[in-house]
Amino acid sequence: MQLSDYGLSRERGFLSSFDPAGITLPQALQPIRETALALPRILPTGRVRAHLEALPTLDLTDFLATASEAEQRIAMLHYSFMVQSYVWGEAEPPRALPACLAVPIWQIGQAIGQPPLLPYSSYTLENWGRFDPDGPIDLSNIYTIQHFDGGLDEAWFILVHVAIEARAGELLEEATRLVSHLSQADPDASAIETSLAAMSGAWDDINAIFDRMPDQCDPYVYFHRVRPWIHGWKDNPALGDGLIYEGVTETGGKPQAFRGQTGSQSSIVPAMDALLSVGHAADPLRTFLDELHAYRPPQHRRFIEDLRARSTLRDYVGTAGHTALTTLYNDNVRKLARFRTRHLEYAASYINKQSKGGAGNDPDVGTGGTPFMKYLKKHRDEAEAHLLPV
Repeated sequence: MQLSDYGLSRERGFLSSFDPAGITLPQALQPIRETALALPRILPTGRVRAHLEALPTLDLTDFLATASEAEQRIAMLHYSFMVQSYVWGEAEPPRALPACLAVPIWQIGQAIGQPPLLPYSSYTLENWGRFDPDGPIDLSNIYTIQHFDGGLDEAWFILVHVAIEARAGELLEEATRLVSHLSQADPDASAIETSLAAMSGAWDDINAIFDRMPDQCDPYVYFHRVRPWIHGWKDNPALGDGLIYEGVTETGGKPQAFRGQTGSQSSIVPAMDALLSVGHAADPLRTFLDELHAYRPPQHRRFIEDLRARSTLRDYVGTAGHTALTTLYNDNVRKLARFRTRHLEYAASYINKQSKGGAGNDPDVGTGGTPFMKYLKKHRDEAEAHLLPV
């Protein structure tokens, strides 16, 4: 396995292989981009739907036939933020999405292989730029491109995830190295030890970045000003059976239900589960995880699937009788569990302990439409159960 085969790299991990801030769109899409970037000015009017309904209904067939993946994904970035703003930008959610938004985002979703609403990839993986284009992708040098209300808490929430994704590139590179080492007839235990040690150090950095979330993202502000925009329309009582995509003939005029953007759509944890052979029981949680897999970019899905199919790390460490390897394997499992535990802690303070929000913003239901506290606890406990005896 080579990271480049999946559009990935050590420097960027699952972040876009292109620099999102440098991508231009055709002239016909400029009014779309300008309106999307103006959302922080439009939303306070309380009339965002009137503004968005004035957009032209573009047929993107020709654009998508010739556009690069980068251009397609930046178009998705802007359209998906407008779709979410249309649905959640006024007091009561609508029954239908107008054709000027529904048709283009449906077409883009089909082209990039993801559902037609805001995915984690648009919210995070393709929503960043660097002040110094030659500098690092870390919190000292990155900014968000597309916003909803444009507040500091919203930007920080996104940027912490961007920085984590970039730092996780080392995890992915070492994972491919481990697969290569383990494919040998007589695996080099010292090389495996080196890779596991490097991964342990990367986890320390990732968890340290995650710990910085409260620095500039307040729990109350997150719940009431950041979270409302990223809900979906599956298992969301405010939208019943879902949302009608007007003008999309494939739907037959029937409501469509898609899950909202959630950090659980990030590919880091599933990739590490795959490498370490951390499994989840066949229950509603597993069904939810399997469903989220379809919300990831196709190449990220393929990387996770290939890693799970090829990794023999747990079996090798479990039978090698090498104390240092077992200790390092367990160290990585524990740090993966720590990441999940921190996620659980944030879910409690940023969501579960907050008072009830507006339409669709239930403190007991995640943005993906699940009873998240139960699920996150189960994620963590299943990871910790995979420690090997030393």
